[in-house]
Amino acid sequence: MAIVENHVQWQSVCEPPEPVEGNLFVSAYPPFSCWQADCSSEFERVLQSSPDKRGDAPLGLYVHIPFCLQRCQFCYYRSIANPASDTIDSYLDALIHEIRLYGESPRLKGRKLAFVYFGGGTPALLSPGQMQRLFRELQSVFPWCDIQEVTFECSPKTVTRDRLETLHAAGVTRISMGAQQLNDDVLRQSGRIHLVDDIRRAYDEIRQHHFDVVNIDLMVGLVGETEQSFFESLHQVISMNPDSITFYQLEIPANTPLFHALHEGQISSLAGWDMKRQRLTDAFAQLESEGYTLRSAYAAVRDPARHRFHYQEMQYRGADLLGTGLASFGYLGGMHYQNQASMREYSESLAAGRLPYKRGYVLDDEERMVREFVLQLKLGRVETQYFSSKFGVNVAEHFREQLRRFANRGWLSPDAGAVTLTRQGLLRVDRLLPAFYRSEHRDLSYW
Repeated sequence: MAIVENHVQWQSVCEPPEPVEGNLFVSAYPPFSCWQADCSSEFERVLQSSPDKRGDAPLGLYVHIPFCLQRCQFCYYRSIANPASDTIDSYLDALIHEIRLYGESPRLKGRKLAFVYFGGGTPALLSPGQMQRLFRELQSVFPWCDIQEVTFECSPKTVTRDRLETLHAAGVTRISMGAQQLNDDVLRQSGRIHLVDDIRRAYDEIRQHHFDVVNIDLMVGLVGETEQSFFESLHQVISMNPDSITFYQLEIPANTPLFHALHEGQISSLAGWDMKRQRLTDAFAQLESEGYTLRSAYAAVRDPARHRFHYQEMQYRGADLLGTGLASFGYLGGMHYQNQASMREYSESLAAGRLPYKRGYVLDDEERMVREFVLQLKLGRVETQYFSSKFGVNVAEHFREQLRRFANRGWLSPDAGAVTLTRQGLLRVDRLLPAFYRSEHRDLSYW
């Protein structure tokens, strides 16, 4: 089986066969493979600059907690399984130091956060005491007085009453729990350590603490999944009535245990993209029949006005995002950056009083426009006036050829005021996005 790690060239994005392996989910533009290691002078320039003169770019914070109980078969994030308590404490020392260094920079000093996201790994692996320390130190640098959303990820096994009490008291507003599926056999084959009973217990405990939004993450195309197991799982989740349900279609990047298991012949078959998209099509239709509203290519919510996802929405519209922690990604003043992915290099940088960034990329005005356009397409609808006002660009004309091509395929509908993706376009949006990249970025490895 050929290993496919690159995005398919945009000219052939419509044509089979689609690769079984590789990264398809687009989270940044330009692709990570364009980012440069020699970026220190550019990053220092950004940190020493004042915020945008218009003052309308909100500031968000991403905090990476790279620890989990056990690495899942499909996981491609930087995480360390089953860490000792003192390992976590040492990491928190470095993380807090990093946040303080950023708080002293002219770009960030005195700014208030609009949103915070704690991701991993599994942030809820922290003890209540470790959580309290992190919240206390973080809020001393960046107050939460104007915060609109604080999301905290958890897994079912890490949900306990004392942890939830700590999160609620600290001001966490949104809990996101990774369930993946409610089928014990599928969970075991995916390397998850929780079972269905753990999911139900954890969800009931979360609901008792009255967070503003509770999201459940599910996956389509897991090892051992059948059509019956997938939809029985979905029906169980619907009966739980979460505020938000997020779906991810299984990907198999080269740095996952699943990739190696596939190449070693331990897995005989997986659902193809057509099957995953069909199951997700039917799943979204069922959710809509139950009163949910589709808010992006990945998520359905009970109430679009109340159950928003500011972390995503603001990023897609150019917010500054301060990414902190091991291997985290950030976006400040029109510059992408990523931290060191080695714990040793991350910790040594901070011990020496240096910020631990590894690589970065400064976007020009056109690249900023393209970045926001492709990210906003993930929401299913792009308002053309937004780009005319912010960038002075008529996106309908700028992307005329790509829009015509995909409209002919029935995947989107451009008009004078907006570009709207059809349901089938939305379900394959990450396959379409490279078509809108600048020509020099289209045929590159994503990573």
